[in-house]
Amino acid sequence: MESQPQVVKKKETRGRKPKPKDDKKEESGKVKEAKKSQQPTVDDKYTQWKSLVPVLYDWLANHNLVWPSLSCRWGPQLEKATYKNRQRLYLSEQTDGSVPNTLVIANCEVVKPRVAAAEHISQFNEEARSPFVKKYKTIIHPGEVNRIRELPQNSKIVATHTDSPDVLIWDVEAQPNRHAVLGATNSRPDLILTGHQDNAEFALAMCPTEPYVLSGGKDKSVVLWSIQDHISATATSPGAGGSIIKPNSKPGEGNDKAADGPSVGPRGVYLGHEDTVEDVAFCPSSAQEFCSVGDDSCLILWDARVGSSPVVKVEKAHNADLHCVDWNPHDDNLILTGSADNSVRMFDRRNLTSNGVGSSIYKFEGHRAAVLCVQWSPDKSSVFGSSAEDGLLNIWDYAKVGKKVERAARSPSSPPGLFFQHAGHRDKVVDFHWNAFDPWTIVSVSDDCDSTGGGGTLQIWRMSDLIYRPEEEVLAELEKFKSHVVACASKPRES
Repeated sequence: MESQPQVVKKKETRGRKPKPKDDKKEESGKVKEAKKSQQPTVDDKYTQWKSLVPVLYDWLANHNLVWPSLSCRWGPQLEKATYKNRQRLYLSEQTDGSVPNTLVIANCEVVKPRVAAAEHISQFNEEARSPFVKKYKTIIHPGEVNRIRELPQNSKIVATHTDSPDVLIWDVEAQPNRHAVLGATNSRPDLILTGHQDNAEFALAMCPTEPYVLSGGKDKSVVLWSIQDHISATATSPGAGGSIIKPNSKPGEGNDKAADGPSVGPRGVYLGHEDTVEDVAFCPSSAQEFCSVGDDSCLILWDARVGSSPVVKVEKAHNADLHCVDWNPHDDNLILTGSADNSVRMFDRRNLTSNGVGSSIYKFEGHRAAVLCVQWSPDKSSVFGSSAEDGLLNIWDYAKVGKKVERAARSPSSPPGLFFQHAGHRDKVVDFHWNAFDPWTIVSVSDDCDSTGGGGTLQIWRMSDLIYRPEEEVLAELEKFKSHVVACASKPRES
């Protein structure tokens, strides 16, 4: 049965009745018909992209998802080896109700730089699962998982958003592994964070400095919680073993809300938005400062020490709904926003407005559809990624904007600051996450409902280091390689 069209625009674009991967030929035929007018088609661009994979990427793994995942996040690193590292990966399965919605904990083998052979990384089957990604544990989630965020101090603690007012907290290592079959009872969250008056579906963040959680919702509010009193002292040390949520109640199976583990009320509720809050972010250096964006086109900065009203409200930060925000971990003056107006804007918090209207330092225009996710790179302070409904994940470097070298190297059609475009997804890229342990390594996920009839595609990838390293260094290496090739070619062949 088709779900009823909803009044709120966001659930129309970001989440819809999911389909498993099937009926591909029929569906992709329709899409091709619809896109005949556009040149080139998604399939043409994808074919061109795949032919360039050996040149553009150091490593790439493609993993087909039967059900779409609206979020993807790196968890803790488990093991380091000579050629690859093993790490947890958090995903979800957004189903049509024929089987339960799940939170999935997977193990991922992350191949180290300059290990994978160029010809191997492009030889993948789009319909197959990747040998580098293995499901480790399944948690039966009460409702679809719209967003997953891990606690930076201990990424075994995860928060999830679903279509409800509550934020659910999971100690993923202590949770029992479940078999997701129709009729199975939901897994029991370790904590339930209450305080929203209406559904809170997407806006979710966990603090880098304290065990604080931040959320935004349809009630136009931003809510802050501390989970300090509910996690053991060892939880903030990365090597913590055993259960790290204090044992008020044991995780297990159960449907009744009362038995669903302890609930935690808010530390603060912040009012200032006039429409749904779509994303939130903490200031990297302070648990008391945070920001939020919403469908009212506003970016708001808050300070819990000052009170529950906005410190600064940036009206018309974009000319449309704002979908996402991220605060630079290397420079806490810089904030990125992404919007339904297809652009990414960078704000400096020392100079946010001009005559009461948003005044961004720069506007990055390289997407042809709504921007869904922005994230600063942990590896270089001026680099960030943005993903959108156009199926692209763009990597930008604001330090390159306006430089003569950049202008000379850029093709005329390439937007300023854009230096890499990941075109491996053929549908909207709903989430991505830079890896803090393996530099320049990204996990990204697309919801393939419109292109291949259902399911999703997870990709783990790292661009070639020749793309981002300093030009002189790269040229010197290529010159050395050229000399080596010439030397090899001039050697007499043995008969």
